Amino acid sequence: MLSLEEGTTAVAYARGIIQRYITRGELPDKKDLPSIFFQHYGVFVTLHRFATHQLRGCIGIPEPIMPLKEALVEAATSATRDPRFPPLSAEELEDVIVEITVLTPPSLLQINQPKEYLSKVKIGRDGLIVEQGFYKGLLLPQVPVEQQWDVETFLGHTCMKAGLAPDAWIDDTTNVYAFQGQIFSELKPDGAVKEKSFDDA
Repeated sequence: MLSLEEGTTAVAYARGIIQRYITRGELPDKKDLPSIFFQHYGVFVTLHRFATHQLRGCIGIPEPIMPLKEALVEAATSATRDPRFPPLSAEELEDVIVEITVLTPPSLLQINQPKEYLSKVKIGRDGLIVEQGFYKGLLLPQVPVEQQWDVETFLGHTCMKAGLAPDAWIDDTTNVYAFQGQIFSELKPDGAVKEKSFDDA
């Protein structure tokens, strides 16, 4: 997917989008970006408070429906006004870490019985989407690692994110999709960028 250099560029681009959007109410000028930014990817932009790592916003585009460059604009601007939090202020920029997660296309998990999800989903590798009718919820791969969840707890919280009961994943009418994510995060506000890996989770 992305190299560390490209991931660093993507994080810097997302921070630039956020800064311009909340200080000037504008979107960034067109920028000369590597060719991978014109390929279609799903992407999430997550904002954390520095040091405490407290969530400050997380919004994204799950499906690869637009070029990464455009998806980053949508996700970054939306993350500043995540409805779970007050809108991000310009004063907070120096206290916020920007993290991006570039997604693989979601894949429906094929099972014969729901208990098979427990062996098909791997913590640290997979993000999940739970879908039942009009209800849909998504959690990124880093969430169960950070929260120290096992697979069953991860499934339950993804169901709740969709507005469903935590055991809705057992229902035959529920579809569960898995995807992977490549995560790039600032180590401190506007600082160096590291690619996160949870392979040993």
